Amino acid sequence: MLRILIISVACAAAVNTARAEEDSSKSLMEQGAELFLEGLRQEMEPAIKDLRGFAEQFGPALQSFMQEMGPALAELAAQVQDWSAYEVPEMLPNGDIIIRKKPFHERPDNSSPQGDAPSDGQTDI
Repeated sequence: MLRILIISVACAAAVNTARAEEDSSKSLMEQGAELFLEGLRQEMEPAIKDLRGFAEQFGPALQSFMQEMGPALAELAAQVQDWSAYEVPEMLPNGDIIIRKKPFHERPDNSSPQGDAPSDGQTDI
């Protein structure tokens, strides 16, 4: 029994020495970084596959939306100087989307753009 134990320990030492010689070309930091990145890749693989499937499914629709709505959204973004001065968009029952301006006292900097006096909440059309 003692002979088997001694032989097992000797074999384990030989295997560890052989591994150390193979990995001696890389520092411990490099080995650790490789192991970390490999583990991260394995963990992220299912999510990346799902994302790829999502892109294949919705990519053409999003591209079409951006071609049609892109210029209008760019024009709107150019007109609005401070998005923090507006409430969250709201969809009305008829499908219209409205974006209300926050009351003057609720704006982050409590300043109003030139010519914009605090309003009573009504808009002239």
